[in-house]
Amino acid sequence: MASPTTRPRTLSGRLRADPRLASPGWVLLPLRAFLGGTFAYAGLSKLLDPVYLDDSSPLGVHAQMLHAATTSPIGALVSPLADHSAVAGPAIAFAEVAVGLGTLLGLFTRLAALGGLLLAVGFFLVVSWTTSPYYFGSDIVFAFAWTPLVLAGDAGVLTVTTPLRRRVRAGSGRFGTAEEVDRRVVVLGGATAAVAAALGIAAGSALALARRPSEQPAAPPPAEAGTRIAAVDSVAVGSSTRFTAPDGTPAYLLRPVADTFLAVNAACTHQGCPVAPVEDGFRCACHGSTFDRDGGVTGGPANAPLVRIPVRVVDGFVVTA
Repeated sequence: MASPTTRPRTLSGRLRADPRLASPGWVLLPLRAFLGGTFAYAGLSKLLDPVYLDDSSPLGVHAQMLHAATTSPIGALVSPLADHSAVAGPAIAFAEVAVGLGTLLGLFTRLAALGGLLLAVGFFLVVSWTTSPYYFGSDIVFAFAWTPLVLAGDAGVLTVTTPLRRRVRAGSGRFGTAEEVDRRVVVLGGATAAVAAALGIAAGSALALARRPSEQPAAPPPAEAGTRIAAVDSVAVGSSTRFTAPDGTPAYLLRPVADTFLAVNAACTHQGCPVAPVEDGFRCACHGSTFDRDGGVTGGPANAPLVRIPVRVVDGFVVTA
């Protein structure tokens, strides 16, 4: 019979004995990786989005800020920023990239987490304030998710700051005092962050270029040859049918009354998330925007109707016009 000292430990016993689980740095590492990766991705997505800074687009930051200002509790601050969206838009995107990279690299993690917390709170007050119920909006969840990292930091786990500080201390006696070491670490850390951001943006740009089609898209078919969507008799009055638009994007065919057919793009005009049919129209699961059966806006943060796709009836079929 095995003695108590030689008996194999259970999984829970091994976990309790692992000293890493006593360190908040290891415990919070999955959360740190998720938040850092998400914010870096969000910032890069904005910078690489061709309509993000387009003032004429309903999906651009200018239109989003103008609409958000009408319902946000800090609308008085958002409205002036909308007039300078060419500066405010990139500033938001670069702030997300900086927060994400700082968190992933362990570069001044507490400061990066504080930046993420402030960004998430700002997004909640501006974008998700009207989302009901509140837990449908992700921004308030992100705000609370950043809090543990603000309080505990990275605890020296997989962090760039620790080797930087060690290198500075060993490199020269001129940086012997704590103040001088901290100052030098800040400078080197900033340079490291700048290089990482440049590499990230370059890699994202290369990926975006690689995903572009090598040839110009084919010209659309002549109007009289339109693409069939559905047979007239297969679409009940008051119903909707999902189909793929000629440009490859998802769309819905609507029949509000017997002799009328409408088609709308399935992308929410707020941030492009897909909408889904509900009892009285359509709803975006990302931020709660709602649309009526004709695609008109009935609830924000979207401020423009769903994009219409021209259709007509030919020989008993609904086709693109």
